[in-house]
Amino acid sequence: MLELLRSKKVFYFCLSVALGLTVYLLPTPEGVSQQAWQLLAIFVFTIAGVISKPLPMGAIAFLGLMLMAVTRTLSFDEAFSGFNNAIVWLIVFAFFIARGFIKTGLGSRLAYMIMSLMGKSTLGMGYGVVATDLLLAPAIPSLTARAGGVIFPVLSSLSKAFGSEAHSHPRRIGSYLMTTAFQGSVVTSAMFLTSMAGNPLIADLAKEVGVELTWGKWALAASVPGLLTLLIMPFLIYKIYPPEIKETPDAKVFAKKQLKEMGPVSFQEGVMLATFVLLITLWIMGPVIQMKAAVAALIGLSALLITKVISWDDIIKEKGAWNILIWFATLITMASYLNKLGLTKWFSGWIVSNVQGAEWFIGFTVLALVYYYSHYFFASNVAHIGSMYPPFLILCVGLGAPAGLAALTLAFFSSLFGGLTHYGCGPAPIFFGAGYVPVSTWWRNGFVLSVLNILLWGGVGSIWWKFVGLY
Repeated sequence: MLELLRSKKVFYFCLSVALGLTVYLLPTPEGVSQQAWQLLAIFVFTIAGVISKPLPMGAIAFLGLMLMAVTRTLSFDEAFSGFNNAIVWLIVFAFFIARGFIKTGLGSRLAYMIMSLMGKSTLGMGYGVVATDLLLAPAIPSLTARAGGVIFPVLSSLSKAFGSEAHSHPRRIGSYLMTTAFQGSVVTSAMFLTSMAGNPLIADLAKEVGVELTWGKWALAASVPGLLTLLIMPFLIYKIYPPEIKETPDAKVFAKKQLKEMGPVSFQEGVMLATFVLLITLWIMGPVIQMKAAVAALIGLSALLITKVISWDDIIKEKGAWNILIWFATLITMASYLNKLGLTKWFSGWIVSNVQGAEWFIGFTVLALVYYYSHYFFASNVAHIGSMYPPFLILCVGLGAPAGLAALTLAFFSSLFGGLTHYGCGPAPIFFGAGYVPVSTWWRNGFVLSVLNILLWGGVGSIWWKFVGLY
């Protein structure tokens, strides 16, 4: 059996190398630099290795870093530039802060409180988590901070309370809750102008085609497709990726008993709670006081270290955070330089040249789908928006699509496509890094739910926008 496993890993590694080499040996398209094409080949090798896992993800990413530097595709400083990215460090800080929730017991207390209110079934808890995220979404503009810093620590404790951990019985309840919470956060980030960092940028870019997206218009447009998605999605995940524990009739009684045994809030829990409130306040006020979410997280983490709620040893031992630092920073670098070197611009132009002259509805549909699924090549929603939203929006309108329809469809897709992969948006590495969901299952679920998103937002949504006069 061991030899068989080894042979499979060797095969998957060779397959990843072959895919990368195939891209490298293909003729470089006109308008694309050799440097950009070479980086794409390394990116394909890395993604193939991340999916097939012949080596741990961190090791595959490390090989990608080595290839970029050795082949001089990027300079050493450029290859390691992803380690300077604020989102990467926000994700790492979120893991450390989550450790504080677990260590102090505050996470367990919050988990038991949720169980006592909505613990009759696993599905009910899934809806409870999504509802919590929806309430926070308008006030916390950082998707990573909201989902990774607020929701994730509670879910970790909630899963643990049911004996479901990444290394032991992940499918019992943890896998379902992690998947539901992550995919739910992708939807809530699309529902308000202030629920995702890229949304204000979209509103500004939409003015170029004469579409004004105010906070009220955005919320109105997203209300019907968003709420409908949040009603269907937890149930759909429950069917395609069911938890082992479905009914928890004794959960409420058990939770209340555990809360009673825990007694009053301890001093360390109080410090953790105060830090948590401080973080939420800073994340909400961030745009006003011009403070990045990562800086706010750094303040909160420092407070936990000073008060000894968590120790430096706790930080050193948080292997999941350091693992994510390696592979996510590497993918951020690759995706960023594919954009900087003009590959995404060339790709946009190639698509544009192939849909010109088409009937507007067909051309618009093709462009919208390409815009959505091209996110497989991005590790940031904002980077995708900045490079592809303007040309795709202008072309859609140029083909004859109503400006409001085009602006809104691409706007909402700009959040929804973050659910495709385990690196596509800020909270993805956090939830994936918890280890509850294998990468192949993550991608499968992401694709299935992308179909739901496209049907509800592109189909039902467009009818709703027409009904309320938004185009």
